Amino acid sequence: MKNRHQLHIALILLLLFCSLIPGNGQAGQKLTIGLNLPLSGDRQATGISSKEGAELLRDQINGAGGLKVGDNRYEVEYVYADNESNPQKAVAATLELITRHNVLGVVGPNASSNAIPAGNICESFKTPMISPTSTNPRTTENRPFVFRACFLDPFQGEVMAKFAIKEFKATKAAVLYDISSAYPKGLAEFFKMAFEAKQGPNSVVAFENFLSSEKDLTLYLDRIVASDADVLFLPQYAHEIPSIIGQARARGWKKAILGGDAWESSDLMEKCGDKCKGLFFSSHFGAVGAKGKTQTFVEQYQAKYNQLPIGYAALGYDATNLLLTAISNIGTLRPNLLENRAAIKDQLAAIKGFEGVSGVLDMNASGDPSIARRSYRS
Repeated sequence: MKNRHQLHIALILLLLFCSLIPGNGQAGQKLTIGLNLPLSGDRQATGISSKEGAELLRDQINGAGGLKVGDNRYEVEYVYADNESNPQKAVAATLELITRHNVLGVVGPNASSNAIPAGNICESFKTPMISPTSTNPRTTENRPFVFRACFLDPFQGEVMAKFAIKEFKATKAAVLYDISSAYPKGLAEFFKMAFEAKQGPNSVVAFENFLSSEKDLTLYLDRIVASDADVLFLPQYAHEIPSIIGQARARGWKKAILGGDAWESSDLMEKCGDKCKGLFFSSHFGAVGAKGKTQTFVEQYQAKYNQLPIGYAALGYDATNLLLTAISNIGTLRPNLLENRAAIKDQLAAIKGFEGVSGVLDMNASGDPSIARRSYRS
């Protein structure tokens, strides 16, 4: 009985030790990170774009002999989790990556409504997470283990407000947004704040919100048309745009419509057609006219996937590259997974002058990069 009890203790200690080995174990010279992306569902196109950007980077690193960490090189391995752009599934995917696959860190989710709850899980488990495109400030707020590779909504809202005023001489604006989703709600509020700071109080003459479950937006659009606003700001996701714009045109809105970065999707024009032509949205990245490192990325991506990259692909590449750069900078992979994750978090916050394909940025402990140089397109 005594020997059996000792055997049980030995097995428990062995299992505990194995759970602390990074990735698939140093013996195999591999390291594993998780990708938490929408690979199916309404926002599938954006998730696949980020996945493609990350896979391009992985293939480049492994093709050059692997990621150098100290004196060793490791094959980079990805574990994918499909969050279907659903907050509950994003949380479940995060837990699976951290506790079942023992990843060193997590790339994603993209959308703020998924990244905010997923970031809470990563912070609780002290696992570094970097979102390619989550722009809501709450994603990283008071979360030292959570980072992003993109600009924030306060910046984006101000850019689009200035664009509306400069390009359309807008003195009055209307906003239509989904109040039950973190990204549209946050960006709508920042646009309103920026526009009224320039054009005066109440210059946003219609600030209409709806619920995700509502499909008929006639009531809100009629009020927007009656407001006599000069522009309509619509901070919704790409898969929602064709229906909303179709309804807006049907209700008589003939003026400019503007959107945020979530409009960007490889299938938007295919689904929206002529009614989306001539509209404007902000973006983290522009493939046309790219130069230097960005041009090289565009050419490599196009050669691999036979299409031009969009912002989600570029930020998927950059976010993954930031995480792998931090791993490389820790100097050595220790047997203890928790120590590795903490060291990676510290190295992520210390990265300066990172030359990504979407721009040059400085990381910091807040998780929100200081963007040294990035061009934006509207």
